[in-house]
Amino acid sequence: MTNKEILEKIKGGLIVSCQALETEPLYDSYIMSKMAWAAFLGGAVGIRANTIVDIKAIKERVDLPLIGIIKQVYADSDVYITPTMKEVDALVEVGCEIIAVDATSRPRPNGVTFEEFFTEVRRKYPNQLFMADTSCFEEGALAERLGCDLIGTTMAGYTPYTKGTSLPDFDLMERYVKELNTPVIAEGGIWYPEQLKKAIDTGVHAAVVGTAITRPMDITKRFVSALDF
Repeated sequence: MTNKEILEKIKGGLIVSCQALETEPLYDSYIMSKMAWAAFLGGAVGIRANTIVDIKAIKERVDLPLIGIIKQVYADSDVYITPTMKEVDALVEVGCEIIAVDATSRPRPNGVTFEEFFTEVRRKYPNQLFMADTSCFEEGALAERLGCDLIGTTMAGYTPYTKGTSLPDFDLMERYVKELNTPVIAEGGIWYPEQLKKAIDTGVHAAVVGTAITRPMDITKRFVSALDF
């Protein structure tokens, strides 16, 4: 698919995030590929996935546009979603249709700013689709100026300066849609179908739902917490 076809494929639809960390029971590329297959059968228009092994397994089973990330922790930075060129190179090599990167204003490894990082990334990969995972409007505006192809609300509430933000952050979605020209991806805190519909109604290009669909341990915890009285 061309980049235009990829964006058209996901427009107005649900992207399901199929991820599991090493500390979680479902941490297994085979299981993630099955999750993606279930999401596909349920009507998802795209998949978001972490790690090269999971992405390869999912791509072998599901023919949907994939937003790829690599979560990598570096000692000198709080940024962990595709934080350096090393992770970008690996995601390009595996053939991700879209690559998501942390686009917050927090310093990246070695003190690199997002502007410095993405300027180099865009120069190296001019034809690759990139999604900016942002937490506030200023970050989205910068991401647009730097040439990101999609702007996500992914990090809203997860940076020190947005902590306490009510999720899903419909206000940020609406402001992005009204004031920017780049397609917006709603992501973060969408637990109910009604919230998904409300997000799409703001005019975003598509929306990502993860935990509420693919993380049964967290889903179970939410039900159990209702018994704590």
